[in-house]
Amino acid sequence: MSTPRCRFAPSPTGYLHVGSAQSSLFNWLFARGTGGEFLLRIEDTDAERNRPELTDNILDMLRWLGIDWDGEIVHQSDNAAQHAAAVDKLEAEGKVYWCDCTREEIDARNKERKDGRTGYDGHCRDRGLEKAPGRALRFRVPEGKTSWPDKVRGEVTFDNANVDDFVVARSTGAPLFVLANTVDDASMGITHVIRGEDHVNNTAKYLLLWQALGFGEVPTFAHLPLLVNEQRKKLSKRRDPVSVADFKARGFLPEAMRNYLALLGWGPKDDVEIRPIEEIVELFRIEDVSPSPAFFDEKKLLHINGEYIRALSTEDFVARAAEFLPEGEAPLARLTELAPLVQERVKTLDEVPGMLSFLWVDEPELDEAAWAKAIKDERAQKVLELVQGSLADADWTAEAIEATVRDAGAEAGFLGQEGQVQVGKAQAPVRIAVTGQRVGLPLWESIVVLGRERTLERLAAARERIAA
Repeated sequence: MSTPRCRFAPSPTGYLHVGSAQSSLFNWLFARGTGGEFLLRIEDTDAERNRPELTDNILDMLRWLGIDWDGEIVHQSDNAAQHAAAVDKLEAEGKVYWCDCTREEIDARNKERKDGRTGYDGHCRDRGLEKAPGRALRFRVPEGKTSWPDKVRGEVTFDNANVDDFVVARSTGAPLFVLANTVDDASMGITHVIRGEDHVNNTAKYLLLWQALGFGEVPTFAHLPLLVNEQRKKLSKRRDPVSVADFKARGFLPEAMRNYLALLGWGPKDDVEIRPIEEIVELFRIEDVSPSPAFFDEKKLLHINGEYIRALSTEDFVARAAEFLPEGEAPLARLTELAPLVQERVKTLDEVPGMLSFLWVDEPELDEAAWAKAIKDERAQKVLELVQGSLADADWTAEAIEATVRDAGAEAGFLGQEGQVQVGKAQAPVRIAVTGQRVGLPLWESIVVLGRERTLERLAAARERIAA
């Protein structure tokens, strides 16, 4: 048997979409799990829409996800001679014909049709038109049926009567997607075409061209499930977060993103979802992929990312999170001091600066609603007074600071039914005065790192604010 060969063939007309990333990952998992080859082809023949920076984005995001490819990158534009030869062969054998119908003319004729169909009606099939500007070359779809055994969807069959004579090339000779795609797969020796469900209709045309061009044994197909949002609508870049680069910028880890993408339409039989990529490669089978639409659940992705963050070593966490900090020595120093506490609480790395920024700014950003709620109780005002006075001379340790706030809470009257101190209520005004926020890192350790002088300054400022 020949070595399995699959490919990922993105068009650089946009940033790498999570659906395309999933498709590339499933191809990569298949190749790595079967000892096959995973090839990369850039379909760059759309000169008007292709941009070099989009190709760079695709390559950068694949590298970030840890998806490597075998051999040199193939650029579709380099295969122009093979595309032209395929067009010539089809024309010489009478398997295509020239058509001058405009979209408006086709639409007008469709309004008169009795069968209710809206596609191309074969108007130019027997007109014998020659090549000329404004004319397109259409494939003459034969009678019969076109079918294939799909690894994900089972047997798929199209009645050729329902497949319109489709355009394969423009009047300039430039091939359209389906022709170039088919020719390139044949020239690259692709044995398995693993791609999205939105290509199912193209596959019937692909197979008709493959047979017409005499390419021999056809590849094995697997059409992956569509990715949908919470409303079960296909993911849209206009409506949903879909750019892989955006997830990277938000502080998702590549290994977490890769793990999550693997679960979209596939899952291990032991139901252990978070696991090393080596195990996923070993367990992955394309036959186990579900044909049902896969819900891109960002909440689940956040959970998985949080688990991966907590699994990092402290040193690795600091190194990765440092990329999201503002420049300067203070932010990195504060992160290093509190890294284990931060690591336990963030789900993405871009949350790190917001959790620590009160430690290096002159004045923390104040949550006005939380402030108003905390200081409306006169007991809270008393706590601030007592804590400010006691911390001036207290030992500067987390234990001593906690004891100070507890004692202040008891003296101010924050007591439960059995006389125990309500520490959460007692610390609330102190937390907001010192950090500006209602929630955050453990308060005692945060105050230690902030330092005595700045802590006292902020407590004093809070009391002045109340007085004003």
